[in-house]
Amino acid sequence: MIKLTKLNNEEFYINPYQIEKIECHPDTTITMMNGHVYVVKESIEEVKKKVVELNKEIFGK
Repeated sequence: MIKLTKLNNEEFYINPYQIEKIECHPDTTITMMNGHVYVVKESIEEVKKKVVELNKEIFGK
């Protein structure tokens, strides 16, 4: 799970393996495979970095 921040400063965790797409218009909008949509403060690059860090932690790569 990765920790993200909603626009109201509420922190939450999502499963990055359920992300369908990430868009920026202008806020970062994450659409999950189940159709739920989250708007977060982090940039697309920050979200990608968190996913890469999680994969390194899990898979050691």
